[in-house]
Amino acid sequence: MAKYIALASFTDQGIRNVKETVKRADAVREAARKYGCEMSQIYWTLGAYDLVTIIDAQDEAAATAFAMAIGSAGNVRTQTLRAFSREEMADIVGRM
Repeated sequence: MAKYIALASFTDQGIRNVKETVKRADAVREAARKYGCEMSQIYWTLGAYDLVTIIDAQDEAAATAFAMAIGSAGNVRTQTLRAFSREEMADIVGRM
């Protein structure tokens, strides 16, 4: 499975309903499975982003569908980064 790091910021709607953020995170974790993804970790953060999540996805299409579904709820805007493990990076640079 491919690993992704999603950096999220609350929208105006999301911050107005911030007291529900833990419940929403639980619902998002459940929803991930419908898209062939697993949200293995979530952190609420201070700074430029309000949340950081680690997501495992079957492929790019699954990760994209999941991100779009979550974004369409209107509570967060995300920036998603494809992450590579040490072993994956070793294989990538080995092809150079």
